[in-house]
Amino acid sequence: MGASVPKALVRLAGSPMLAWSLAALRASPGVGALVVVAPADRLGEVEAIAGEGGGAAVVAGGASRSESVAAGLEVVPPGSAVVLVHDAARPLLTPAIVAAVVGALAGADGAIAARPVADTLKRADGAGEPSIAATVDRAPLWAAETPQAFPVEVLRRAVAAARAEGRLEAATDCASLVEAVGGRVRLVATPGPNLKVTTPADLALAEHLLRGARDAELL
Repeated sequence: MGASVPKALVRLAGSPMLAWSLAALRASPGVGALVVVAPADRLGEVEAIAGEGGGAAVVAGGASRSESVAAGLEVVPPGSAVVLVHDAARPLLTPAIVAAVVGALAGADGAIAARPVADTLKRADGAGEPSIAATVDRAPLWAAETPQAFPVEVLRRAVAAARAEGRLEAATDCASLVEAVGGRVRLVATPGPNLKVTTPADLALAEHLLRGARDAELL
């Protein structure tokens, strides 16, 4: 992004990016508590954002995504049955997306927002200036997104196992941790756009979509 602040604090359509996900989660029936995992040197800023719409716990994250998830799990309220993990870099979250993912969790060890891969995929040959080694069948492939929902104890056991085996730091999402211990994770086709903001162009597109959605609600 080239920003001087963490991506979740970049302003988007008038609010920090983090605020959009928090608002969607607060509007989602069944979400009982919020935990925000933030860089240790930005806790004050994040606490101010998280406190604007109602209380949310804010804790310092770790050196990797999965270590940060583990830090968040430490403060999930006792008695919680389900934990939903979401990246603030996906600010187009809606209560409908939350409901679809949580609704798919029954009878499984996890459920994640995802999207069937639409592009033709090529496997590179690994050379300095790569060329195509093969075309990959995209039919069974899905792109993983967030939110990702799990029974709390399932995710805790998966995190503990990954830490004990030295796999935790390299994991790129929570579903892979649960898969590694034999868990069954369902794919849920995301209802609506769920863009991950990675570049300035993504930020501009997300702002366009959010402003359009906000204007539509006012009509």
